[in-house]
Amino acid sequence: MSMSNRRQHCGFTLIEVIIFIVVVGVGLAGILSVMNTVVKSSADPLIAKQTVAIAESMLEEILLKEYCDPDTRSTAAPPVCPARIPADQEAARANFDDVDDYNGYTHNGIVDLTGAAVAGLANYNITNVSVAVTTAAQNTALNAVGAKRVTVTVTGPQGPVTLTGYRSNY
Repeated sequence: MSMSNRRQHCGFTLIEVIIFIVVVGVGLAGILSVMNTVVKSSADPLIAKQTVAIAESMLEEILLKEYCDPDTRSTAAPPVCPARIPADQEAARANFDDVDDYNGYTHNGIVDLTGAAVAGLANYNITNVSVAVTTAAQNTALNAVGAKRVTVTVTGPQGPVTLTGYRSNY
């Protein structure tokens, strides 16, 4: 009878509890190390998308401007632009009225048209804006209409993004 009483009192031994704690601890350490790797790079696509969005916004702003400087163009249709005069560039971005005014534009941090800094975008820079008339060697069809190639480069925390667009004289 005493032998059957011992079998009825089942439970965990101290060794079994210690082994359980070790196994669960090792499993949690493995899961947490994987989670750490995943969470560490989870914002990378967001940062890349933000850099592209800034470049797209700048390119769109430029391409919506006049092909020629409104102060010097002819009244012909399409307007005939005089040769680009470097001194013709407007002083402030808020006054830019044609595509050529953006040539050579750079800015550290992102600002709106009035020059006010956009919160949260201090780590992004417009590192180069280039405006050039396409030549026949680059694209014959675009050269026939006198298109201007606009290249915008924005540098973010993950590196630069360069976008190119064309503005024709229509």
